Amino acid sequence: MSDLRLEDTIFEDLKKTFSTISDRMETTRRGLRDTDASAVGESKLVEDVQDFADDWGYGIKQLGKHTHGAVKMINKIGESFSKLDLDLAESLKAPKKKGK
Repeated sequence: MSDLRLEDTIFEDLKKTFSTISDRMETTRRGLRDTDASAVGESKLVEDVQDFADDWGYGIKQLGKHTHGAVKMINKIGESFSKLDLDLAESLKAPKKKGK
């Protein structure tokens, strides 16, 4: 093999981290959506709580989408790195041409 090294576990750890973030964000979004804002009493405060939940729900959904995109990119980077590593190893095995 070549001197080019990057442990596969790095990619797996990154994918796991980003997948976990996405799952937790979705759970939080559902929790905010199902919040009973009437528990705060005052109608203006209820409206503010509902607006807050809507805004945060949208933001959390966007973060979830981006973490899914990050997982896809990590997969592509891992595949590209593996191919590069194999190509480099093969080039080191190839017979050297004698120069003039």
